[in-house]
Amino acid sequence: MGALPSKVRIVEVGPRDGLQNEKNFVSTAVKVELIGRLQEAGLRHIETTSFVSPKWVPQMADNAAVMAGIVRRDDVVYSVLVPNMKGYEAALPTKPGEVEVFGSASEAFSQKNINCSIAESIERFAPVVEAALAAGIRVRGAISCALGCPYEGEIAAEKVTYVARLMKDIGVQHVGIADTIGVGTPRKARKALEAALAVYDIGDVSGHFHDTYGQALANIYAALELGISQFDASVAGLGGCPYAKGATGNVATENVVYLLDGLGIETGVDLDALVDAGAFISRHLGRTNGSNVANAILAKRAG
Repeated sequence: MGALPSKVRIVEVGPRDGLQNEKNFVSTAVKVELIGRLQEAGLRHIETTSFVSPKWVPQMADNAAVMAGIVRRDDVVYSVLVPNMKGYEAALPTKPGEVEVFGSASEAFSQKNINCSIAESIERFAPVVEAALAAGIRVRGAISCALGCPYEGEIAAEKVTYVARLMKDIGVQHVGIADTIGVGTPRKARKALEAALAVYDIGDVSGHFHDTYGQALANIYAALELGISQFDASVAGLGGCPYAKGATGNVATENVVYLLDGLGIETGVDLDALVDAGAFISRHLGRTNGSNVANAILAKRAG
């Protein structure tokens, strides 16, 4: 193992991945304020919304309004999820800095989630990637269920390599390895990341970990030991997977920043301002903050 990275880029996914499955509609104004608070806290890469059918994800029906409402900074990448060309064409006028496409390392999950095979999903994304790159828009890919699937169970590392290669072949520039249901442990995380690194360079692979079994920070540390320097995280631990019973949210951004601060790794994120952002959205949703770091800091403030 080499030295840990000196700097880590956090992709904040709370406004999109964190909120997309909320049953009660979160107003556009609240989403816009959350994004504003996150960028003021120092986050420079934010998943803002997704351009999917409102029939399937009603929470994201205000995607264009959110993109129009945010106060943009030149040093922030505003990323949007697109499932196909129709989604890309709807997203393009809103001027995203990055589009994200998604595949699965599990055939069963691919069928359940987007009603097509892995190969068919890549075929759908190929024209999206081509159009985005031609327009000068960066393209990031996500490989879901890379560490385990609710339907297939264990996922072989070779499947991760297979999907990564398919994405690379159509021009996807960066790939995120996702533990969608949070079953991974450090050894599994390392194997899945190494499988992607057989195709992509170290700077073009990131980790996306859920905390269902409390392993997300351990998995991030294992990834850091490999030299991975980009991770997805969700403020207040928002989110979860609707296709995986009992799966809890993404790793909380506050927890990740606290870990990295403790390791002396630069993130550019102000932890106190981030805690405030998490407290804001948790109050709005009427739920307990999912970050134990945030709760500890808030309790210390109150005391």
